[in-house]
Amino acid sequence: MGTFNTHTDQTSTHHMPSRRERLRAFMRLKAQRRYLIGGIAALGISTAAFAGAFANESASPDVVKLGTGQASVEARPVAAYNGGTNAPLPTPSVSESPMGQGEASYYGSELAGNRTASGERFDPDRLTAAHRTLPLGSKVRVTNPRTGASVIVRINDRGPFHGNRVIDLSTAAARTIGLIRSGTGRVNLALVLG
Repeated sequence: MGTFNTHTDQTSTHHMPSRRERLRAFMRLKAQRRYLIGGIAALGISTAAFAGAFANESASPDVVKLGTGQASVEARPVAAYNGGTNAPLPTPSVSESPMGQGEASYYGSELAGNRTASGERFDPDRLTAAHRTLPLGSKVRVTNPRTGASVIVRINDRGPFHGNRVIDLSTAAARTIGLIRSGTGRVNLALVLG
């Protein structure tokens, strides 16, 4: 006949946390909740501060000196920003058609001598540029809104084909408008007609 094992397994009993241990765990959770709420509040405050700074930045126009007057690189005239108490706005040239703005970069001298899309060899000392769609031979006024400096370039190549850049300038053109140090920069473009 078989015998029954009456041995009970002492290792399978579960330990119930004491009241003190439960209180410590509760206090830890309460402190973590406080830190979480504080972190969320700090995030909200810093988001509001950044939004306020951004709103102030976007409300302050870029007004640059242009000839004898001033020009705004925003969609509104300069008079809209300072109550109309500035010099008269220059009349836009009828021989130019604004094309908007975008990011510009420039060709380095290491590409000197390479063939461009027009067939001519790239010369970093000439005022030329690459554009994706404008007809070869087109002339474009490129203006650096930070400095007001502008240059007229002739499109003789295709590009740029990386990032969101809209035009690649020759080294001479980039130097003329002050983009050499930064390598890239925001520019305004206008097609020169005629």
